[in-house]
Amino acid sequence: MTPTRLTRDALALRSGEVAAAPAPVRIIHLGLGHFFRAHQAWYTHRAADAAEWGIAAFAGRSSAGIDALNAQDGLFTLVERGPEGDRLDVIGSVVEAVAASDMARLEALARDPQVAVITLTVTESGYRLTSAGLPDFDDTDVRDDLEALRGSQPAPATILGRLVTALRARREADAGPIAIVPCDNIPRNGELVARGVIAFAERVDPGLAEWIAANVSFVSTSVDRITPHADDAAAIAAQSGWIDDLAVITEPFSDWVLAGDFPAGRPQWESAGARFVDDIEPWENRKLWLLNGAHSLLTFAGMPRGFGTVADAIGDPTCRELVDAFWREAVAGLPDGTEHVQYREQLIERFANPRIVHRLAQIAGEATTKVEFRFAAVAERSVAAGRDASASALAIATWIAWLRTDPGAVDARADAVTAAVASDDSVAALIELVSPTLADVPWFVEDVRSLVASGATEMTVARAN
Repeated sequence: MTPTRLTRDALALRSGEVAAAPAPVRIIHLGLGHFFRAHQAWYTHRAADAAEWGIAAFAGRSSAGIDALNAQDGLFTLVERGPEGDRLDVIGSVVEAVAASDMARLEALARDPQVAVITLTVTESGYRLTSAGLPDFDDTDVRDDLEALRGSQPAPATILGRLVTALRARREADAGPIAIVPCDNIPRNGELVARGVIAFAERVDPGLAEWIAANVSFVSTSVDRITPHADDAAAIAAQSGWIDDLAVITEPFSDWVLAGDFPAGRPQWESAGARFVDDIEPWENRKLWLLNGAHSLLTFAGMPRGFGTVADAIGDPTCRELVDAFWREAVAGLPDGTEHVQYREQLIERFANPRIVHRLAQIAGEATTKVEFRFAAVAERSVAAGRDASASALAIATWIAWLRTDPGAVDARADAVTAAVASDDSVAALIELVSPTLADVPWFVEDVRSLVASGATEMTVARAN
């Protein structure tokens, strides 16, 4: 079969049915990337009321996929790649792809009372927030956006600026309440984004900040689905019969936990497997520490050993022992009753799946923020509770040793890292960067210093037991 360009008409022709009309736009998404398409778009596509909930997706850092996605009527192929085979599905929940700079379209959608939800996938550092959860007004782009919003023709470049622009338009149109749903690996991400957005809006217009506090719900989430960046278009076309420039490869496993209100409504995501809970913290910490923490540890320990993928690294006995030791410390910080035994078993199976080519170099980006939320957060709890913190100390030492290999990974805090590495006491300075709390614990700093001095990338897990 000769592959055909994937469009709604082509899909209908193959099925012998009339082409279904795209769903009306009721969700705005900021960050048109692989994970969004494998996760939020997938859940929305599978929801029982999917025909009522279309997504307008605004590009993030790159606009390369906009024309391609619109040419395919928003359709793309999702490939669930299990150890023994693939499952292919065409996802149709994205009905419009928009350039991030198109503020006119963003404001028009925000003014529509039928638009009920704004979801985001912009990475931990993309919010430009300080460790206190406030806008980083020392950041040039944040300052420029603040001045732009105080003017008559804003063209914001940051997520905070774009969110406040959209919410101001909604307020001016009296379009009613709305929910904002960040889907990034940040503890209590809804609360953090709320604090940042309201603080930014306060500098623009105190009345707008008051309106946001009264009318906007910020939902906290835990998201989980390994989605490596992979280019396998020719093989997917051969399997599916579609020419698809935007196919996404992901694993069969998925999880989405949400806590918060949706004052203007939402899709029936629970019909697709999402869970709604009162307290997000146990779920997000389980995922951040066990999955994301292990990914970072495998990266920092695996790359110097010459490994290229998660599957390669988890198959190495030393890397596996480092992960197991870190997990033993991490789960001690989870609330009683939080299931983690089966979850850890699932993680090993997921990591070892050789057909999910999850490259360590991909995980290496934004390492400093990841260490803060994944390693330092565990260490802080262990120290505060008087528990053994040697595994998290070793994890931080492994990161510091990896930095000294000059990995060249993209990091929004690269200038601060460079300054810390060049300081008279680089270990203490780097710990201060990811946790001022730990930097004030002399014995913890000395433990990390000793581990680094002895060669963290060559250590055995015996140092963490």
